[in-house]
Amino acid sequence: MFRLEVRTSTPAWFNLALPLLAIGATLVLCSGLIALAGAGVIDAYGVMFTASLGDSYAITETMVRAAPMIFTGLAVAVAFRAKFWNIGAEGQLLAGAVASCFVGAIPMPGPLAMLLMAVAGAAAGAAVALVPATLRVKFKVDDVVSSLLLNSVIYYALMALIEGPWKDSFSGYPISPPIEDSANFPVLLEGTRLHLGVVVALIAAPLIWFLIVRTTLGFRIRVTGENPEAARYGGIHVERVLISTALLSGALAGLAGVGEVGGVHFQVMSDISPGYGYSGIVVAMLARLNPLGAVPAAIFLAAVMTGAEAMSRATGVPPFLSDVIQGTALLAMLVALLFTAYRIRRVGVAR
Repeated sequence: MFRLEVRTSTPAWFNLALPLLAIGATLVLCSGLIALAGAGVIDAYGVMFTASLGDSYAITETMVRAAPMIFTGLAVAVAFRAKFWNIGAEGQLLAGAVASCFVGAIPMPGPLAMLLMAVAGAAAGAAVALVPATLRVKFKVDDVVSSLLLNSVIYYALMALIEGPWKDSFSGYPISPPIEDSANFPVLLEGTRLHLGVVVALIAAPLIWFLIVRTTLGFRIRVTGENPEAARYGGIHVERVLISTALLSGALAGLAGVGEVGGVHFQVMSDISPGYGYSGIVVAMLARLNPLGAVPAAIFLAAVMTGAEAMSRATGVPPFLSDVIQGTALLAMLVALLFTAYRIRRVGVAR
């Protein structure tokens, strides 16, 4: 017989290997779906990763898709560290996109426009995240439910804008007016879509790591998440920490929306985000809430998303497999995390 036994310690190598084990298990599990679709597993995965990482153009496309997921992954990681269950990064991203589009449509010098777009987007995301945080702190409302439901509120508010005041009167398409050309983020590599926002996302990860690990606020966030009663006993105002964490988390998710407007689409439309806010949860869990780990985790998911369409064209596998891989990766990581606290021990059966 076997039973779960609490670990007294977890080897360092095991903690590092967990995300790789989760990804490996995900690819193995999803290979069955590829086989059911009548395609060769090795060929399908080969096409997927060649299309996403096989040359310089593919790599830049993958990095463009990874940038918003780095931001939303950081947003979720920061929030979850304090046990503020922010499931609303998608709505915060959309709010950031709308706010940055408003600012970007105002004629002004380029550097000032980009700076104000970032400030407006971060502020809008923070304002949305403040709602579930306040409801939890003041009225004990479940932040999972309130933050999740706010995603729909923000989405339909966005739809009301692009179907109403922002609707293109000439074409009739539900899209916002474009931002000024001066507000477009500079392209870093000619012939690609690699823009300034990608570099900002890569820089944000070590900055957030430093904040969490090396600053007083980061210490308060970690202590609040690990043991709020001990935090209160130590003089930490837990409610203020939760509010501060929510504002930071929402601001990071809002910056993801800023990057999509300023560097990719240059306007707001209904499908500006294919679910980057929800993908941020997978990124954060694969990274084990480590801000530095959000970068490789986001690149992996971006590679899956970028390569899914090419895999579908080449092998006939439905492109929705990328969504299946994301969900399976989250489940695999949750199972893997169980074994950081427990181990399986074989016990004899008394006769």
